[in-house]
Amino acid sequence: MTRALFAATALAAIMLAPAAASARTAFDGVWLFDKAPPMPGVTMMEVTSRGTRIEGRVTTLWYGPITMIDPRVENGRLIFDARNINDRDHPFRRWSVSLDKGQVRLQGQIWATEVDATGYRGTAKAAKARAFKVAPLPPLGAPIASRLAATPPMGWSSWNRFAEHIDDETVRAMADAMVSSGLRDAGYRYVNIDDGWQGRRDANGVLQPNDKFPDMKALTAYVHARGLKIGIYSSPGPRTCAGYEGSYGHVAQDARTFADWGFDYLKYDLCSGEWFYPNADTVKRSYREMGAALQATGRGIVFSLCEYGRFEVGSWGRDVGGQLWRTTGDITDDYETMAKIGFERNGDPDHAGPHGWNDADMLEIGNGGMSLDEYRTHMTLWAMSASPLMMGHDLRRTTPEMLALLTNRHVIAVDQDPRGIQGKAVRKDGRIEVWAKPLADGRVALALFNRGTDEASFALTAADAGLRSISQVQDLWSGATAAGLPESYTVPAHGAVMVAVRGG
Repeated sequence: MTRALFAATALAAIMLAPAAASARTAFDGVWLFDKAPPMPGVTMMEVTSRGTRIEGRVTTLWYGPITMIDPRVENGRLIFDARNINDRDHPFRRWSVSLDKGQVRLQGQIWATEVDATGYRGTAKAAKARAFKVAPLPPLGAPIASRLAATPPMGWSSWNRFAEHIDDETVRAMADAMVSSGLRDAGYRYVNIDDGWQGRRDANGVLQPNDKFPDMKALTAYVHARGLKIGIYSSPGPRTCAGYEGSYGHVAQDARTFADWGFDYLKYDLCSGEWFYPNADTVKRSYREMGAALQATGRGIVFSLCEYGRFEVGSWGRDVGGQLWRTTGDITDDYETMAKIGFERNGDPDHAGPHGWNDADMLEIGNGGMSLDEYRTHMTLWAMSASPLMMGHDLRRTTPEMLALLTNRHVIAVDQDPRGIQGKAVRKDGRIEVWAKPLADGRVALALFNRGTDEASFALTAADAGLRSISQVQDLWSGATAAGLPESYTVPAHGAVMVAVRGG
C-alpha cells in the first residue's frame, strides 16, 4: 500500500467511525400503544441503540417497565427476552417486534397472557407523560405488635362463588343470610369483599369504589348493625388479580380510606406485585408497609397476607403486622386440590398460634364440587389445622347438610381452641392418616382420615394422643360420648372421623 493510499484509508476510517457508533435501528424511538389489551396493559415501548448495543423497555400498567434482555435485530425483527414474573418453569419469555408501514407489532407472553399489540411513533413529551411512576419501598422496620385474632378468623369471602362479579346488594344479602341461618351465632363474623369492588382514583389519589358499590360507609354500617364485621381486598401491586386498581404508590392513603369507610379486615393479595417484589426482602417490605399503615390508622383491622406461602411467610408474617398468612396457591372445589392443600400445604405448625395463623385458603363447602364425606374431610382438616374458616359459597343456598357441617359446635371449638396449637399427622399407614391436636381443656382432638378411594377400617389408640390410657371419647361430629375407643372405625373413601379423648 502506498503512503497516499494508507492516508486516504485512515481518513475514511476516522470519518466513518462516529457514524457507525451512532447508528440507529429502525426500531429506535418512542412507540405508543392505545388499544393494547388491559392485561398487562402495554402503553409504551422505548428503544435506543448505539452501534451494536441496543437497549429498551416496554411499559405496562400491570408491571411497570419491563426491561428488554439481550435485544437484537434478526431478519428485520427486534428480538428480546423478558423476565416472566415468578414462573420457575419459564423464568424468561421471548418477545419480538416487527415493523409494517410505520407501525410496530409487539408480540410476547408474560405469565399466562399473550401480548399482541400495535403501536405508533410518539414523542419524548408523550414518553414523559406515560412514564411509570416507581414507588420506593421503605426499609424493613421493627416487628409490629398486634393483639388481634386471638383465634383463627371465621366468616365468609366473596371470591370462591362470585369472583369479581360482586356488588353491594350481594354483600348485604350475605350478611342477612349469615344471621338468619345461624352462622353468625355459630361464630362466623366477617363478611369479606374480595376482588372487584375498586373504581378509579380521584384528583387527590383517593381510591373510589366502582358503580357496583355506591356507598362504602353505608355498606359497612349495614353489616355492623347485624353484629358482624366486614373486610375488603387490595394488592401491593398496581393491579389486582382481576385487573382492578391496586395500592401501589398509595399504600398509606388506601389504609386510611379503608379505616375511614369502617372496614375491619384487609386481604392483601400479591398479584401484580409479583413483578415488583420478586424476592423475600422486597415481599417482606411490601407487606410491612401496609401492616404499618393499617396500624397507623388507629383502627383494629385484621391483616391477611396472601402471597401464596412464599419465602416461609409463617416465620415473619407476624413481624409485618399480619394475623394470618396464606400457605399455598388458590383452592378449588375438588377433592384432589383440597386434600393436597390440607394434608401437604397447610404450613409449619410451629408458626401458628394466637394472633398469627397459617391460612390454608377459603372453604369450598357448599359449592357442590365434592361429596358430603369429602366436605366433612375438608372441615375436619381445616379445624385440626387451626386454619381460618372463611366460607366461600352462596349463603342463601346453604343446604341443611352443609349447614350442619359448617355449624357443628364441637368441630368449630377445635378450630377455635384458645391454646392455638395446629394439629399434625402422628401416624400414617398407606392412605390412612391419624392427626392429633392438644386442646386447652386437657383433651386431645384426634382425626382419622381415609385418603383412599375405598372404605377402610382402622383403629385409634391412646398412643396417638400421647396418652397411656383413655377415660372418655367424644365423637365430635355426632356429639356422642363413650368411656373408651372402639376396636376400630370404618371410614368411607375420602372421609374422616374426628374425636376428642381424655386421658384415664
